[in-house]
Amino acid sequence: MAAAPTKTLPADLHDTIRVQGSRVNNLKDVSVEIPKRRLTVFTGVSGSGKSSLVFGTIAAESQRMINETYSTFVQGFMPSLARPDVDLLEGLTTAIIVDQERMGANIRSTVGTVTDVNAMLRILFSRLGEPHIGTSKAFSFNVASISGAGAVTVTKGGMEVKERREFAVQGGMCARCEGVGKVSDFDLGALYDDTLSLREGALTIPGYSMDGWYGRIYMGSGFVDPDKAIKDYTKRELAALLYKEPTKIKVDNINVTYEGLIPRIQKSMLSKDREAMQPHIRAFVDRAVVFQTCPECEGTRLNDAARSSKIKGINIAQACQMQISDLTQWVRDLDDPSVAPLLKGLQETLDSFVAIGLGYLSLDRSSGTLSGGEAQRTKMIRHLGSALTDVTYVFDEPTIGLHPHDIDRMNTLLVQLRDKGNTVLVVEHKPEAIAIADHIVDLGPLAGTGGGEIVFEGDIAGLRASGTLTGRHLDDRASLKPSVRMPRGHLEVRGATENNLKDVDVDIPLGVLTVLTGVAGSGKSSLINGSVAPRDEVVVIDQGAIKGSRRSNPATYTGLLEPIRKAFAKENSVKPALFSANSEGACPVCNGAGVIYTDLAMMAGVATTCDECEGKRFAASVLTYTFGGKNIAEVLDLPVAEALAFFADGPARTPAAAKILERMQDVGLGYLRLGQPLTTLSGGERQRLKLAAQMGDKGDVYVLDEPTTGLHLADVENLLAMLDRLVDSGRSVIVIEHHQAVMAHADWIIDMGPGAGHDGGTVVFEGTPADLVAAATKTLTGTHLAAYVGGDS
Repeated sequence: MAAAPTKTLPADLHDTIRVQGSRVNNLKDVSVEIPKRRLTVFTGVSGSGKSSLVFGTIAAESQRMINETYSTFVQGFMPSLARPDVDLLEGLTTAIIVDQERMGANIRSTVGTVTDVNAMLRILFSRLGEPHIGTSKAFSFNVASISGAGAVTVTKGGMEVKERREFAVQGGMCARCEGVGKVSDFDLGALYDDTLSLREGALTIPGYSMDGWYGRIYMGSGFVDPDKAIKDYTKRELAALLYKEPTKIKVDNINVTYEGLIPRIQKSMLSKDREAMQPHIRAFVDRAVVFQTCPECEGTRLNDAARSSKIKGINIAQACQMQISDLTQWVRDLDDPSVAPLLKGLQETLDSFVAIGLGYLSLDRSSGTLSGGEAQRTKMIRHLGSALTDVTYVFDEPTIGLHPHDIDRMNTLLVQLRDKGNTVLVVEHKPEAIAIADHIVDLGPLAGTGGGEIVFEGDIAGLRASGTLTGRHLDDRASLKPSVRMPRGHLEVRGATENNLKDVDVDIPLGVLTVLTGVAGSGKSSLINGSVAPRDEVVVIDQGAIKGSRRSNPATYTGLLEPIRKAFAKENSVKPALFSANSEGACPVCNGAGVIYTDLAMMAGVATTCDECEGKRFAASVLTYTFGGKNIAEVLDLPVAEALAFFADGPARTPAAAKILERMQDVGLGYLRLGQPLTTLSGGERQRLKLAAQMGDKGDVYVLDEPTTGLHLADVENLLAMLDRLVDSGRSVIVIEHHQAVMAHADWIIDMGPGAGHDGGTVVFEGTPADLVAAATKTLTGTHLAAYVGGDS
């Protein structure tokens, strides 16, 4: 009997996400329909509005609406999200953002804990480990072993009876290091100046000013004499200052908790991963605290009992130390019907690590040490194992940090997510990633105020024929240079053994453009960070995020505001501080923010333009002073390209400002407004702004870590021209890069490999790009570069 035709229900018609009239950031009343359960790629030059549409409009509204389903009490603990500036949004589903933000500020967070692989391993060892030592808690480095006894009251036969009970929790935490794997020793001389009293400012810990709250607590505690030099303290007073356990006291009639300096620092600073600390805190910790591997657990974080239980001769600490590609094989060899479903789930997750190009990691790797690209792919693994469907996954350039060989794997995983019944939205520049899209939305035509419009919607063939900037450059292929520069010396690296490097000897040529390449995890960063970066003549421009508040902007970050303020001050015979919105020139109502932030407690906060200064940030009296016919607010509203013309010549000629603006123009930021808050910049814009700021540093050797990050195909050519100018000016440039256009343009290539982790760590090729193409079959990089340039040299 034939099956009855499936009836189409109204619910089946909701197969698109509709955006109507979005004006977020630079979007110009953008309207678009995005198909659900398809893979849609958003393209366009940096600053064209991709992130504003995908993250600022679609994902932001989805998250805001989900947050509103929580109770008012819970919402009070969540970030406040304002509604995006859009007329209509329909067909939204739950959005999960898989971005490039680094993971985990917690020192206890590892690759294993953030992906739940540790949890599965703990259950596995609690079932199969010999000898059996307890439940999965017995293998957790976050659970301490505790025991106790006492009287409890129970009801028996209607009467209350007291009985003695004992309890014990078997945890896996090492008692010496408390599950951190390292023990710390403090240099007391970095905590205080013992020739001074507390009142005189003896404490040298960041944030522990005697004018602040900490100062009031320590001086008013009664445990120490605030007017006595610390070197004159008795043993009891010094112990109270440094080690006293949390104690309730009253200071100025306010109930507070007093705690010794060392336990307080351990809780407030050392509980964070070093990479997540603010720069001044990190500098203090590096100066004041000496970390060494815990002698008790040898850095494994686990106690003796947890390490005594083994499966096939391997304990859980050894399993977590294995390279994941090796651990995958070990798990595959286990065969026990009693834990078959657990082994299957564990195997699938570990296979995903290998498939996504992260097989070189180990589960005990601290999550805070992962790069942005590694963090994004690790989060992706977490979602691949999820049972959720009909979810919108939003990816921000998932191919960042990936070798061309690994991009194919990433594409496969994106398609798998879609095929599970999810909507996948990807912001991307790489042609290989654009090629797998079911639907493409191209924004432009240019960046900043010249963008914010949809210039194409359709498939890859339509994009090629569209004539848009992306369409015209989609098939761009850089050719090998007919001749390469000759080096004027070498930077010698001998016996490099950092991380997975295997006693590497290499000569990096000076005075030329050198590209260091290889698959992710092959040892590129280890070679640079361990043997090149520490040298005095080297300036490293890495992918570390810019620390910037909403008061920071390109002018303040690059130092551009300094010559501008001085020029205004000299022209008008007043103080330079008047021309800073963070100093004397600030609008008195909004304090130089340009907007008034209103905290509505349980509801989303609201930002309204300041009525006094109309968003200009400066006091009215300051705006009466002009330079070259413009006031300071008008100058900060100029795009970089216009500002360069303004300061390069004419009545406003300021060479110091023009020099910085030229560098910003060189890195493709000509459209950026000088006063635009740093918090509104995309990841690619921030990276290039950092590059522009640091290019002025004195140094003979520049190391750039993937400068094509976030760059549109059309802008890569400009970047190559800028790298050429740096080399031609007498500098040596070393670029860690996967982009084939940069490889083809190099004078010298150093290829690391052949694989990742313990399969890498050696130099597999040194020579010119033409030599690498000629030896195409010998290395993965050579194979992909030969295919990219068409195999011709």
